[in-house]
Amino acid sequence: MSKGLLCQQLSKSYYQGSIETKVLDGLDLSVDAGELVAIVGSSGCGKSTFLHIAGALDSPSSGQVFISGVDIHQLSDRQRAKFRNKHIGFIYQFHHLMMEFSAQENVAMPLLIRGDSPKSALAAAQEMLTQVGLSHRFEHRPSALSGGERQRVAIARALVTKPSLILADEPTGNLDFDTAEQIYQLLRDLNKTVNTSFVIVTHDLILAARMDRQLRLSHGRLAPLES
Repeated sequence: MSKGLLCQQLSKSYYQGSIETKVLDGLDLSVDAGELVAIVGSSGCGKSTFLHIAGALDSPSSGQVFISGVDIHQLSDRQRAKFRNKHIGFIYQFHHLMMEFSAQENVAMPLLIRGDSPKSALAAAQEMLTQVGLSHRFEHRPSALSGGERQRVAIARALVTKPSLILADEPTGNLDFDTAEQIYQLLRDLNKTVNTSFVIVTHDLILAARMDRQLRLSHGRLAPLES
């Protein structure tokens, strides 16, 4: 199968004076197109650092990240931003919606940023919101939406560009059980529909167990969860 994400020997260190803190240490990961992978680990183990590097928001100290065959850290800043907008979607525990804009405008924003016309961007946003079950909420601002609805808007925003990879950081962590279950089913359904790869960082072992594969991040490296 083609690879949605390939990480090779990723290392990341931070320095305070002469003191090195190594967060990632030769991490390897291969995710097939359309595969759902869960990553679990204790707080402070480097999960967010990994997501930032895999998502071209931060650079590794060494190693490579390929998304759809492109070595993203060999791109210029401008090229990387353009690639990120087109190929990578992000879902966070807290939705990070823009409160002054409607649900439709929030979802359309990545398309407007890349230069799509307002008409086509808003039409695509409507289509995506309908897919996530929010056809009755186009004009509502986030303040008028429930927590689960806000997360659905965030998921629609992440998927509206039809990215090859979604990186999710605790996507159900701020939701009650029933709403989290709805979000899980939505992610599964959308995964089948668009064949997007999902890498989901979570403390929720129940959610992790329902992914195609489960990994644990420990001592800067990934290993199967059961080991």
